[in-house]
This record gives sequence, C-alpha cells and structure tokens, in this order.
Amino acid sequence: MERILENAMYAARWLLAPIYFGLAFALLALAIKFFQEIWHILPGILALSEADLILKLLSLIDMALVGGLLVMVMISGYENFVSQLDIEEGKEKLDWLGKMDSGSLKMKVAASIVAISSIHLLRMFMDAQQLDSEKLMWYVIIHLTFVVSAFAMGYLDKLTKH
Repeated sequence: MERILENAMYAARWLLAPIYFGLAFALLALAIKFFQEIWHILPGILALSEADLILKLLSLIDMALVGGLLVMVMISGYENFVSQLDIEEGKEKLDWLGKMDSGSLKMKVAASIVAISSIHLLRMFMDAQQLDSEKLMWYVIIHLTFVVSAFAMGYLDKLTKH
C-alpha cells in the first residue's frame, strides 16, 4: 500500500507539466502585446517627445524581462519538478539548463521582480508630475519591499548553503 501511494505521489508531478506548458501560451500572449505596442509606437515616433519615447521603451523592456522570467520559470520548473529535458546532441542548449535548482530559481525570480519593479518605478519617476506624492511614495515603499525581500532571500540562501 505504501509503495502504491508513493508511486502515485511521484507520478502526480506530471500534473505540473500542463501548467508549465501553459506558460508558453502566456509567453505567446506577451509577444503579441509586445509587437502590438511596437506597432503603435512606430507611426508616431517622430511626434513623440524624448521622455514619452523613453517611457514607451521602458514598457517594452519590462515586457522583455517578464518574458525572460516566464522562460526561466517554465523550463527550470519543468526540469526541477517534472522531468529533465532531453536536448538532442548538436542542438543549441541554454547555458543554465540543468544547473538551476529550485533555490537558484527563486533567487532569479526575486532578482527579476526587483528589476521589473525598478523599471516600473523609473517610469513612475519620469511621469512624476502627473502623480501625487503619496502615490509615488507607495510605489517606492513597494519597490523597497521587493528589494529587501530579495536581499533577505539571498542572505538566507547563503546561510543554508554554508
């Protein structure tokens, strides 16, 4: 009975596979939004002020960072919790493939969230004249919360590895 239960629990990890595959659809949706944004920027590029162009570019950078985060979670999560990827010999293989454990993945996700939050905060600062100072203060507090959380996670990870 114990062996059956353990085998069933071990096999249940495959329930995560469609979730990780679903992240590929999220990546597709993000790519569509990315190119839709470029399509909207290009016709009016000469009429945009430098500040407006920078704000739009920061939005594109934000999307690129989220896309990278999706790929990292999708592939590393699958490899860590479901099954190793069998990449054919001679095919291009990502450098970090097979090297990122769940702890490293958490740190990469935390660092990506801080980077995304930093870009968002920079966008808010560039548009600060249209925001009230209390709202801006909350953006800074939330960003600092992400930074402190990522630092604390890194510190705890360092303590547990030594």
